[in-house]
Amino acid sequence: MADYYEILGVSKEATKEEIKVAFRRKARQLHPDVNKAPDAEEKFKELGKAYETLSDESKRATYDQYGEDGLKNAGFDTNGPFAGGFGDLNDVFESFFGGFGGFGFGGRPDPNAPQRGDDLRYDVKLKFEDAAFGINKEIKFDHLEICPDCHGSGAEKGSEKKTCPQCGGTGQVKTVTRTPLGNFAQITTCPHCKGSGQVIDKPCKTCHGNGMVNKEKRIEIKIPAGVDNMSKIRVSGEGDCGVNGGPNGDLFVVIHVEPSNYFKRDGINIFTELVISPAQAVMGDVVTIKTLDGEKEVQIPAGIQHENIVKIKGAGVPIITKPSQRGDHIVIVKIKIPTKLSEEEKRLYQRLYEINGGKKPQKSIMSKVKGVFK
Repeated sequence: MADYYEILGVSKEATKEEIKVAFRRKARQLHPDVNKAPDAEEKFKELGKAYETLSDESKRATYDQYGEDGLKNAGFDTNGPFAGGFGDLNDVFESFFGGFGGFGFGGRPDPNAPQRGDDLRYDVKLKFEDAAFGINKEIKFDHLEICPDCHGSGAEKGSEKKTCPQCGGTGQVKTVTRTPLGNFAQITTCPHCKGSGQVIDKPCKTCHGNGMVNKEKRIEIKIPAGVDNMSKIRVSGEGDCGVNGGPNGDLFVVIHVEPSNYFKRDGINIFTELVISPAQAVMGDVVTIKTLDGEKEVQIPAGIQHENIVKIKGAGVPIITKPSQRGDHIVIVKIKIPTKLSEEEKRLYQRLYEINGGKKPQKSIMSKVKGVFK
């Protein structure tokens, strides 16, 4: 539980005037327009609660003797003057610090200033090969456009917007609450004009007063070679339209690459597996490999080991920023040991076994070996 004196930065013997000066100094430091820390507003509320207590002689005496729990037991409100929130903090400071020259912070944003439209997302599926080499693709999506009839005003032809009579065009309404600290203002969005500061007597029948309509659009986008799964392509200006003359948002196309049953990808390199026989591993061979560019003959060197690789240079995925350069196709060699042998193969393997120092098996053992390969 925080100590109110520590929050204000004063001693327990501080005078009422010293407490007031300390509060003003701390409040300026913690104002969210100055202090961008995420906990600044919460600390400001704690500061207000501490000042409200210590500036009141009765509350201070109870707090000094029994602490915050004593205040609650005595029936005092310990939530502080800012517990309910107060919208735009600038108005609070204008009210409380008006006699001290104010804070001089920036004014409230103009509710009718140009606003950028929202960005949109479109998800598209691509085949593995299309992602590797790129493709032009037509997409269809919905977005908001300026109403063609009212041109964004929201008002019917021949009519116009008027200043909101409830907020006077500010888009916000203020209520003032009296507290031991003085008068504090709470700012909320005007419920009548919903913050725009203007009202429409005759809404446009096409957009129902919104100034925007939902439209389906078709465009062709160029998906570059080398895009990977979850890549994003930004299409400028194809998002929702702006408000009050603001620019359009953007469209972000998110790529989902369908996995291949044959190729695996890691960055710009692709991987495949090749199963060969022990004889091919020992003697070497020329085999046909399926690549992104079609079938290619690849030399398997003699003596290759299990899970060694053969690299096909430049047969991988293009680099998205340098499409003329490509990664590699990595072939992982798997040597498959046969489980069934012909009579001739058995004799050959037995001969190799003996050449490498193995003993010629007895007849009973040979019969067991034959049983294994039946």
